[in-house]
Amino acid sequence: MLRFGLLGPLVVHDGTGLTPVAGLKVRVLLAALLLQANRVVPKDALKEAMWGERLPSSVEASFANHATRLRRILSATEDNRLLTVAPGYQLLVQDGELDVEVFEARARAAGLAHHAGDWHKVRAESGAALALWRGEPLADLSPFSEDRAPSLRVHQLAEARLQIREWAFDADLHLGRHREICTELAALAAENPLREALHRQLMLALHRSGRQADAFDVFHALRRSLVDELGTQPGAAVHQAYQELLDQEQEQEQAPPARSPSRGPGPGPGEGPGSRPEGAAAAPPPTQLPPSVPEFTGREAETAAVLGLLRRPVTLPDDDGAAGGSDGHRTAAPLRPVVISGMGGIGKTALAVHVARLVRDEFPDGTLYADLRGFSSGGARCAHDLLARFLADLGVRPAVLPDDTDDLATLFRAAVAGRRILLVLDNARDATQVGPLLPPDGPAAALITSRQLLAEVPGVAMVRLRPLGPDEQLTLLSKLCGADRITDEPTALADILTACGGLPLALRIVGGRLASRPSWPLALLAERLTPHRGRLQALAMGSIAVRHTFDMSYLAMRASGNDQEREAARAFRLLGLWQPHAVTSRSAAALLGTTEHDAAAALELLVDANLVHSPEPDAYALHDLLGEYAAQRAAEEVTAPEQESATLRLLTWYARAAATACAVASHETQSPPPLDGPQGPELPVFAEEADALVWTKRELPAIREAITRAGALGRSDIAWRLAVGLFGYATTHWWTGEWDACLRQAMDIAMAHDDRLGRAWLHRRIAVAHGMAGRNEQCLEHLNASLGFFTDAGDELAQASILGNVSSLYVQIGDAERGLAHAERSYELYRKAGNAASEALALSRIADAQEMRGEHDLAAAYYQKVIEALREQRHGVFLATSLTKLGDIHRQLGRREAALEAQAEALAIRRRMNDLGGTADCLAFMARTHHQFGEWDAARACWEQCLDLGLRHGMTQHIERSRGGLAALP
Repeated sequence: MLRFGLLGPLVVHDGTGLTPVAGLKVRVLLAALLLQANRVVPKDALKEAMWGERLPSSVEASFANHATRLRRILSATEDNRLLTVAPGYQLLVQDGELDVEVFEARARAAGLAHHAGDWHKVRAESGAALALWRGEPLADLSPFSEDRAPSLRVHQLAEARLQIREWAFDADLHLGRHREICTELAALAAENPLREALHRQLMLALHRSGRQADAFDVFHALRRSLVDELGTQPGAAVHQAYQELLDQEQEQEQAPPARSPSRGPGPGPGEGPGSRPEGAAAAPPPTQLPPSVPEFTGREAETAAVLGLLRRPVTLPDDDGAAGGSDGHRTAAPLRPVVISGMGGIGKTALAVHVARLVRDEFPDGTLYADLRGFSSGGARCAHDLLARFLADLGVRPAVLPDDTDDLATLFRAAVAGRRILLVLDNARDATQVGPLLPPDGPAAALITSRQLLAEVPGVAMVRLRPLGPDEQLTLLSKLCGADRITDEPTALADILTACGGLPLALRIVGGRLASRPSWPLALLAERLTPHRGRLQALAMGSIAVRHTFDMSYLAMRASGNDQEREAARAFRLLGLWQPHAVTSRSAAALLGTTEHDAAAALELLVDANLVHSPEPDAYALHDLLGEYAAQRAAEEVTAPEQESATLRLLTWYARAAATACAVASHETQSPPPLDGPQGPELPVFAEEADALVWTKRELPAIREAITRAGALGRSDIAWRLAVGLFGYATTHWWTGEWDACLRQAMDIAMAHDDRLGRAWLHRRIAVAHGMAGRNEQCLEHLNASLGFFTDAGDELAQASILGNVSSLYVQIGDAERGLAHAERSYELYRKAGNAASEALALSRIADAQEMRGEHDLAAAYYQKVIEALREQRHGVFLATSLTKLGDIHRQLGRREAALEAQAEALAIRRRMNDLGGTADCLAFMARTHHQFGEWDAARACWEQCLDLGLRHGMTQHIERSRGGLAALP
């Protein structure tokens, strides 16, 4: 007699031992037939189960071979079990041969016994059914087990197993085995946080084992989970179990009352005759903390900070200024309310519970806990109801409770006064909700968690949670699914950690998925977590989902009765159009189409709600996962015309801001014509070149994105202005190659839209980029193309600039005469146009040509005039360049002191501007000067500094130049 097993890895037993079933395809074929035992399974369905939707060209022959192999395996008996029956195959299975059928028969018997109250039979049938379970059904048959029909059957079997275990626990409770099942029940309830039956059974088992405090903890944890995740309260069966706990507590209260553990034999602080509120009864200290998170990881600094705030011993002077009273006792300062804030899923509750359990013994009068449901879809809990519950927990009977919330809060503070009580208020909405619940000044403490900062709570101390660091993420994931599970695929592991963004909730979901799917390679999960390709959908397990957690914050703001909060929700949506890039209040004003003041107000509200973080002053960014969520909200709620309008406002702002920065950083003699259209929000203001360079460098990724977006929207006029606007940045950072890439991209867009003005300016700037990199032929090609465009347009100022660039090129390739001719022509056009600011540039080019002709004294005289003009213009980059060249001319004339003086001033300017390429240039020129005058050590020091810069920043030209200079030293 054969026996088949699907309740775990697929097995076949021939009565004497296991029969090997080799080959995944054969095993899948057998499993597909066993799942529909004794029924005809279409051949096409079997082929799809074995190969999926993409069938190989040889599928018919392959299928026939696998079917033959399966028949051979099943030939242990003489019966022909595998029949060919149109339109497919039928596998004959006798009663008792398939473990799934035996399991389900035992389950039915256990259910009938449970209904009849035959608890011994329930235990016997349940045990027999559970003994058949060897592991997750079909666990070794991925990806077949993940297909819809097999996975649904596995889910049904898993649910049946869970139901059987619940019936078995009921039997144990009726048979008095409550102590024996506590550990198993606790683990199973933790695995199923929303399963009410398991939590009810655990409450009863703990209660009947004398662990009343733990039983209460289980109830409160279940209620919080149900409200947060489903917006519902526990059902009648759970409440009936809870009432059993309360009845037992009431019986204990009827015993002679004991004083609060923190009080001595005399009256406590503020206590005297009649000081206890009327109707109050002595009650055991409440212990209401939810269970701690077993895998709690990291947060050492935050834990220490919260502990310090809850334990901090502070001594207040008495009225006479002394540190102690007349009796010599020190006066302890009241503890400040502590708020743990952070984005949804960051682990606020886990930290609060972790810390509260650490200090529980320091609050002997009890620990009160309440989930305020501040962001629940079912609505936040009102302070009045919570105060009533707290008073009841403290022994104040409902019959004496006032109707007014303020009066109720007064009564609560009187009940708490002088007592060492820790109040944990979880998931608070705002300060209005929290205010009435705070204890009075004294030894009681309040620990609050919220997605809001709650800075307006009086005397609050704030601890803000950030995403976990790389080591903490790895530790948490190892705890959740095992270190061995994640070490074999380092690349996929890195991708998974990046996708989770340090969010503990995301890591817990990922860990749960990996633990429950041992056959999954990490690469499969990493692929499903690819950003903007279903990542948020993949970060869900059961009723727990990252998107749902984000929903609670966003939807509460969107549905707010406060106009400013609704505007902040709109801002959050529109920020999703521009993630992952940060914004400032000015760029956000452009995106939102509002004033800078209103944009800043909306952004600050989002920071307070932990939907946006502010890494530095006036900089606002979205966490990676929140950015993807915001983008989804924008796609769902913002119309296409509104998306385009908002994006164009921001792109226009960036084009104008880049032009402003370029004008300051480069002192360019001619700027492109400004964009048409209404002026938007104010542009950034730059006091000097360095400020403009810092801004451009920081915004470069956003500018590159803006060029791409402008091209997609058909706005070539914006795209090329953005690229051309990077000229000022390129004067000091041309060597990075970033500017070249932007110019090429913008030229492609301009060509596609036949934008002649854009092409003219792009040819002009592309030529400059080639010239800076020493690509002379390409430089001349683009200069001539640009000159043709501007000559056709009759733009003499542009022609003067381009002729000056041609002059520089000829000097660079050693043609001094043609260089001088073009420089003089450029100078005359500038004079004709009355552009005095550009005359210095033309004179410098004449000086370069004269230097090459051997007229060093004349070249030095020209450069002295240039430098005088540049000092008045405060043009740092050009001044440094001119000083460097003047210093080199002095070197050639044998004037050591004059050469080094000019070069040292140039080097100081470059370093002040953080111009790495320019700094390397200055060092190279100084090295040559020292070398010429036989100062070998000084020359070597300059070359080594230049080489170090080149190696650290990938500046190939400077690496080669430095190595050549060092090799030339004696």
